[in-house]
Amino acid sequence: MNTSTDSVIKIDIWSDVACPWCYVGKRRLERALASFGGQTSIEFHSFELAPDTPVDFEGSEVDFLARHKGMPRERVEQMLAQMTAVAAEEGLAFDFDALQHTKTLKAHELLHHAKTIGRQAELKERLLKAYFEQGRHVGRIDDLAALAAEVGLEPGAARDALESGKFAADVAADIAQARTLGISGVPFYVFDGQVGVSGAQPSDVFVDVLNRVAGKEG
Repeated sequence: MNTSTDSVIKIDIWSDVACPWCYVGKRRLERALASFGGQTSIEFHSFELAPDTPVDFEGSEVDFLARHKGMPRERVEQMLAQMTAVAAEEGLAFDFDALQHTKTLKAHELLHHAKTIGRQAELKERLLKAYFEQGRHVGRIDDLAALAAEVGLEPGAARDALESGKFAADVAADIAQARTLGISGVPFYVFDGQVGVSGAQPSDVFVDVLNRVAGKEG
């Protein structure tokens, strides 16, 4: 177990609101953290999987993936069914039929706004649940302000942050840092600036990494 209980392990996570594996990975990491028992802090960083997506995409998730990945619709439907089953194992109820595909840039800006007032983790969870389980739109300012209010953010301030674009540079900086680190897909985790982990790994993998990092500290 953790050999350095007084040290806080920083976990930087690059992810996208529209990334199903990011939500699955979040649950797996949370289980690992509960098992690990040491002190950690998490910061989410922006990454856009499909930056050319319009805010109001006309069509279903099957339509988007078939077009974006050039895959047959039947294969996409099979892939989404498999993803839904994987998510269910983590207690998540994905609803790809209700999902409203959208550009996630403004959602990332809102996450940076939430970080400034210590509510980033709550907003990240709310956005993922809204997108994957509830068919909520997470690309428009009105919808984002409403979701922000649901986790205790002042909706007027959230709207101002989004309309002004004051956090656009922070989003761009996260994406540029990902490129510098060689991150081409998400989720991607960096533990204490020492160990990088790609993908929604099983919880025991995260526990092993946490113990290794804690051992280096101790």
